[in-house]
Amino acid sequence: MPEKVQVALAGDVTEAEELQELLAAAGIEATLEPEDEADALKVMVPEDSLEAAKDAIEALTEPDEPTVD
Repeated sequence: MPEKVQVALAGDVTEAEELQELLAAAGIEATLEPEDEADALKVMVPEDSLEAAKDAIEALTEPDEPTVD
C-alpha cells in the first residue's frame, strides 16, 4: 500500500471535506488527519497520486480567467 503524503492543509473541517470531495471526483482517495500544531486538518493522498492531486486541486480551485468585453 502506498505511503500517504500531505497534499494540502485545510483550515477547518468544512474546507477539508470539500478538498476530499474534489479529489474523490478526480478519482483520488484522500484521507484527513489532524495537524498537531495547528487547529487544522492535513489532506493526505497516496504518494503516487500526489502530482495528480495537486493538479486537480489547482485546476478546480482556480478562479475563472477574467473576460474582456
